[in-house]
Amino acid sequence: MIPIDLSNKVAVITGGSGALGRVMARTLSDAGADIAICYYRDEESAHGLQAEITAKGVRATVVQADVTNQDSINAMRDVVSDKLGAADIIVNNAVIQYNWTSVLEQAPEDYESQFQSCVLHNVYMAQAFVPAMIEAEWDVSLASIRNVLCKTSQDKVPTHQENGGWTAFYGCLLKR
Repeated sequence: MIPIDLSNKVAVITGGSGALGRVMARTLSDAGADIAICYYRDEESAHGLQAEITAKGVRATVVQADVTNQDSINAMRDVVSDKLGAADIIVNNAVIQYNWTSVLEQAPEDYESQFQSCVLHNVYMAQAFVPAMIEAEWDVSLASIRNVLCKTSQDKVPTHQENGGWTAFYGCLLKR
C-alpha cells in the first residue's frame, strides 16, 4: 500500500454511516484526515463511527443531510466548515436503496429518486463545495464509479445496450 498523508485535510463523506461510507471514513482517518460523517437516517451509527475516529486522534463531526435537497447540502457544508474547516476531499457515497425488480415492474418514482440521489446529489455537492476550492486555486478533479440502476430480470444485470446506458455515479472531488 502506498502511504498517503492526509493530515490537516478535511474529508466529507455522504452516506458516511453506511457500510461503504464507514470503510471510506476509517481509511481516510487512518491517513490522518479529519472526517465529516454525513448521514440521513442512522444517527446512532454515525456517532459510533465518530467515537471510533476521534479515538485515533483526528477530528470527526456528524451531520444530518438529505442529499436530494440542495438547501440541506448547503446547510451541511456550513456545519462542516464551522466545525472542521473547508473541505479538501468530498466523497459522494449516499444513495437511496431499493429492492430492485424487473424494469417492467419497478415503480417509475424509484428511478426518479435514484436520479436525485445518484446524479443530482453529485451536482448539489459540487455546487456547494467546489466554488470554494476553485476560489482557493485548488486543483479539483472528479472520479466516478458507475452503478447499474436496473435489472431486466431477477437474475440478470443488463448490458449497457439493454439498459439504455442508465447508470449513475458516485464521485470523489479532491484538492491536491
